Amino acid sequence: MSDPFRRIIRAVLTIAAILVFSVPAYAGKEIRIASVGWTGVTIKTELAVSILNSLGYDAENIIVSVPIAYKAMATNEADAFMGNWMPSMASIANKYFEEGTVIKYVANMPGAQYTLAVPSYCAQQGLKDFKDIVKFGDRLDWKIYGIEAGNDGNQIIQGMIDKNMFGLGKFSIVPSSEAGMLAQVQSYAKENKWIVFLGWAPHSMNERIDMTYLTGSTAETFGANDGTATVWTNIRKGFDKENPNAAKLLKHMVFSIDMMNQIMTTLHADHTLAPRDAALAWLKKHPEVYKKWLEGVTTEDGKPAVPAFEKTL
Repeated sequence: MSDPFRRIIRAVLTIAAILVFSVPAYAGKEIRIASVGWTGVTIKTELAVSILNSLGYDAENIIVSVPIAYKAMATNEADAFMGNWMPSMASIANKYFEEGTVIKYVANMPGAQYTLAVPSYCAQQGLKDFKDIVKFGDRLDWKIYGIEAGNDGNQIIQGMIDKNMFGLGKFSIVPSSEAGMLAQVQSYAKENKWIVFLGWAPHSMNERIDMTYLTGSTAETFGANDGTATVWTNIRKGFDKENPNAAKLLKHMVFSIDMMNQIMTTLHADHTLAPRDAALAWLKKHPEVYKKWLEGVTTEDGKPAVPAFEKTL
C-alpha cells in the first residue's frame, strides 16, 4: 500500500474515532417522562428521573398539560406519563389507548380520589352532593374552581355545565394553577365564604383544609364511586421493547396513599424543599420500598441497580 493511501486511511480512522468518542455519554439512553404541575405527579416523576439517572440514563421531567402529554407520547416526543387518573382522564386518554399509540401499562396508585369538594362548613349546611350545588348558586357566585386550562377535571366540570347536569348550566368554571386554586380556597375558608373546587387525594390539601368531598358523581363525570380513582403509569407504544430495563423500573414503581401524603405534608411544612429532595429523603428512611422497585433492574450497562441508586442517597 502506498504512503498516500496509508495517510488517507489513517485520516479516515482518526475522524471516525473523533466522531465516536465525541458522542455524548448519554446518547441512545434518553428517557423523557411527561408530567403535569400537580404535586403528586411531580413527586412520582422526579423520583423516577432520579433513579433512572443514578442507573446511567439521561432522564428528564418534561412539564406539559394533560392533552399535550398524550400527544407527545403518541408522536414519540415523550416516553412515559405517571399521572393518568382514571376514570376522569378517560375522555382524553382512551382514544390513544384504543389506537394503540399509548399503553396504559401499570396502576401506580390505587385508592385515590378525584372529584368536587367544599369546605366542611358548606357540607354541614347542606351542600353535600352534586345535586345540592345549584341550590346554593348565589352563595357560590355561580362559580366552580378548577385547575389549569385543558385539564381533564376542568373538562368534566365544563361538560357538566354545558349539558346542564345537576342544574349547573348557569355556572362557570374558574381555571387556575393547583397552587392558585388552593390559595383561593384557603382564603375563602378563613372568611367562611362558600366555594366548590376540584379536590383530590393524596394531597396535603386534605391536611391543610377542613374539606368534604361531594357525593353524587356519575360514570359521566368523576366516576360512579364518588370519584374514587386509580392512577396509572402510561408509556408510548414500543417503549418497553426498546428500553426493557427502564420499563421494568417504571412497572415496579407503585406508590401508597400514605407514602404520598407523608411526602406532601413534608413539602408543605418546609417550602424550601424541592419535591425530589423530599421524596428521596422519604425513600432513604424506607429502603424496603426502593429495593422492591429495583428487583430485577440493572444499571444501563448491566450492573446491580441498588448500590448505584444508594450512592445518590
